[in-house]
Amino acid sequence: MGEGSTIIENKISVWCFGDFAASGMEEVYEVEPQLLCEMKHNGDVLDLQFLDVERMVTASSTGSVTVYRHHQNNQTLSISQRWERAHYHSCDSAPCTGIVCNSPEIVTVGEDGRINFFRVDHKEVIRTLDNADSSTLHAVTFLRTTEILTVNSNGQLKIWDSRQQGNEPSQIFSVTGDRVPLYCVDKHPNQQHIVATGGQDGMLCIWDVRNRKMPVSLLNAHEAEMWEVHFHPSNPDHLFSCSEDGTLWHWDASVSTAEIPTFLHQGGRNTTLLSRTTFGQTSVNQSVSSAWLTMDTSKGRLEITNLLPSYTMSVNSLDVLEQCLVCGTDGEAIYVTKKMPV
Repeated sequence: MGEGSTIIENKISVWCFGDFAASGMEEVYEVEPQLLCEMKHNGDVLDLQFLDVERMVTASSTGSVTVYRHHQNNQTLSISQRWERAHYHSCDSAPCTGIVCNSPEIVTVGEDGRINFFRVDHKEVIRTLDNADSSTLHAVTFLRTTEILTVNSNGQLKIWDSRQQGNEPSQIFSVTGDRVPLYCVDKHPNQQHIVATGGQDGMLCIWDVRNRKMPVSLLNAHEAEMWEVHFHPSNPDHLFSCSEDGTLWHWDASVSTAEIPTFLHQGGRNTTLLSRTTFGQTSVNQSVSSAWLTMDTSKGRLEITNLLPSYTMSVNSLDVLEQCLVCGTDGEAIYVTKKMPV
């Protein structure tokens, strides 16, 4: 290292945001959280998921997967399990890019195109799909108990059935035209055939994985890469996405009624989409179906609201539960919304 160089030490930290219920704050706001405990993490943290109320799992740029335990009695962290080099190339490690947990099961994907299946109580990998994909797998989620969804840098959405032998997906979906990388995926919590993805072009894609190979709709969204997308877990008419462009969008499909929007189209990219300048406003009202899949637009419209102040740096992650939403940015800031209108 040259003179004056700084070595950044990555950490896993647990924070307390206090009792907001009594604060009376209803808007997006910055808070000073209290640090409860922290522990060194080898490599960049590329994904983090809670396994249960005490344990969390991290994906590392070193290719390792680590399970941390939070000891609430004395506010400390410890490592309860680690799988070194879970993802790797022939001559070096490969970043682990995504994790999904359904305790005791953990599934990871990586830059090496590999899919790993773990159980938290087993020291060895339960199953590995080597060369599952020829490109980087960016994210993974459960579709059903025995099926997972992955998205890759070739713009493909794939379903994998763990009951099947071999390394081939059971279904492959893609957007026609350019193979724009997909970076995030989430499924509707009540209707598992409804899936949302986002990627390099900032588009929001809604899929029906029962019988269509292309998206049901393509929505012109962020100005840059979409890093994460989530349906609200208990009110899935609401969806949230965040982006490199510094925006955090709340998509509300529960409001009622108007005409067909110009930015909603059946599959494919060779269509005219709503100009991005229209979406630059803080709140945008356009019509869209109340159900994410149907094209009967007489039943609903879509309202989009940017939840963050202007000129925010890249919003890299978000999570939502009931009326509380939290996100983190490149500016080392954490934003919390306590009273979401859902």
